[in-house]
Amino acid sequence: MSASSSLTTTEITTQPECWRRAVALAPAESAKLPAPGERVAVIGCGTSWFMAQSYAALRERGGHGETDAFAASEFPFGRGYDRVLAITRSGTTTEVLRACEQLRGSVPVTAITADPSTPVMTAADQVVVLDFADEQSVVQTRFATTVLALLRAHLGEDLTAAVADAERAVAAELPAGLVDAEQFTFLGTGWTYGLAQEAALKMREAAGAWTEAYPAMEYRHGPISITGPGRAVWSFGPLPEGLAEDVAGVGGRLEASPLADPLADLIRAQRLAVAVAESKGYDPDRPRNLTRSVILA
Repeated sequence: MSASSSLTTTEITTQPECWRRAVALAPAESAKLPAPGERVAVIGCGTSWFMAQSYAALRERGGHGETDAFAASEFPFGRGYDRVLAITRSGTTTEVLRACEQLRGSVPVTAITADPSTPVMTAADQVVVLDFADEQSVVQTRFATTVLALLRAHLGEDLTAAVADAERAVAAELPAGLVDAEQFTFLGTGWTYGLAQEAALKMREAAGAWTEAYPAMEYRHGPISITGPGRAVWSFGPLPEGLAEDVAGVGGRLEASPLADPLADLIRAQRLAVAVAESKGYDPDRPRNLTRSVILA
């Protein structure tokens, strides 16, 4: 397969360096981010919502405090939180801005954005700017993973091995023949379920592919019925015991990552989305029916 020259691919390849910069930035931005013990809600739309899901699972599992993740349009304003964290690449997404405005004065809101010239700078109480991870592409790749790298570093994780895995994910050949699969099911457990959701979204956005995502233990409860010859199952993190045999038993192809860090494995899924798009003659830089930001009248 020839190397892609798309803008999306160029941005995908910069992720290891973006993660390094995020890790270095985390201590300086620490006071703006959720403190241990705070009850936190994380909001976003699309990709940002899925990163919110992963962070919420990591933060709560790590004992840092109760953490919920919501699509910004579904935020439960009747609940009490110590802080709301809003993720918005463009800083212009209508649902996020509306939530920030409605929360003003009742709970501190911290936003993470890529663009310091957008309305979220005044809609939120505090802002973390990751302008070095901003993108020209409509389809999000490096901003989303850089946000999660920043938040993982803030939780005290050492991302040295993750960055090394990201470098491998950028350079490695994609699995032979996977681009020809008719259908993809992405699975995850705990914090990697958000990654599975995001991988499925990337494939739909860039390639118009038939993709689904589920918690790994839910796969047997119905979704396995769509797996068969010519269809693939991709797991972020280890599969539950016996699930590999179940996939093989119905004739599906299982893709298990050679990388230790699941966030780095998301890079491989991003690259697959571009490869599938180009195999269909689509332009991954100009996905159908999408814009960089959803701004409602």
